[in-house]
Amino acid sequence: MTSMTTEGTHGAILQDTPPGSGAIVELRGAGKSYGNIRALHGVSLTVHPGKVTCVLGDNGAGKSTLIKIVSGLHQHTEGEFLVDGEAVRFSTPRDALARGIATVYQDLATVPLMPVWRNFFLGSEMTKGPWPVRRLDIERMKKTADAELRNMGIILDDLEQPIGTLSGGQRQCVAIARAVYFGARVLILDEPTAALGVKQSGVVLKYIAAARDRGLGVIFITHNPHHAYLVGDHFSVLRLGTLELSAARSEVSLEELTNHMAGGAELAALKHELAQVRGVDVDELPDSVGAGEGT
Repeated sequence: MTSMTTEGTHGAILQDTPPGSGAIVELRGAGKSYGNIRALHGVSLTVHPGKVTCVLGDNGAGKSTLIKIVSGLHQHTEGEFLVDGEAVRFSTPRDALARGIATVYQDLATVPLMPVWRNFFLGSEMTKGPWPVRRLDIERMKKTADAELRNMGIILDDLEQPIGTLSGGQRQCVAIARAVYFGARVLILDEPTAALGVKQSGVVLKYIAAARDRGLGVIFITHNPHHAYLVGDHFSVLRLGTLELSAARSEVSLEELTNHMAGGAELAALKHELAQVRGVDVDELPDSVGAGEGT
């Protein structure tokens, strides 16, 4: 297994706007219906440069639908979607990329047997020489990939190794660095820690913070409130397609965030059931029982 070490994050801020200033992306009462099925309704979300907006919710909460709207896969059927204050309606993911919105999906669009540097430029290869004898500029791609990974604090021993030999956390970090290099202003991360252990999840969370520190607006999709609270600046909890909670970090504790995600009434009922089974008083059970404790 290739080792990965870290160094201080450096490099220019990618936006002229300082962290916390005008919103890059904004949803106002947005929703999406598929025929008679309403998957998302009345959801508002704001993404600022240099901030991590965490979107939490269990399966079926509406997280995937929200991603598809912002990333250009689907169009909203109600409400407004604004980028830099301008109302937009993306037809394809290319429209989103053109506005600086990049998505890193959980399954990662990589070719496992190709080298790290080749995956870094997959679909956007550097070339040299005159037409029609242009060829891949391999050395420049290797040097650029190495430099950009280092700018994110990522150091790999060998960029020639197949990307499939890296750990899940390392592959996520390469994907984040790639999105930054190709001009992302908003980075959408779809459950990047869902299939990772504690150590590798920590690696990914570190580079989410690094992307934020470089001035990107980050949308961190997760079902894990513990991971979200480590890096998040603002939290939006979805429940059955609607917005259950929207709060800044200073306005909500980890315990409250977990409670909102689990559903206060359902969690209270579960605690009473468990207390009866165990033969203990309900106050003896932790408030976070059964909610968001996975890695």
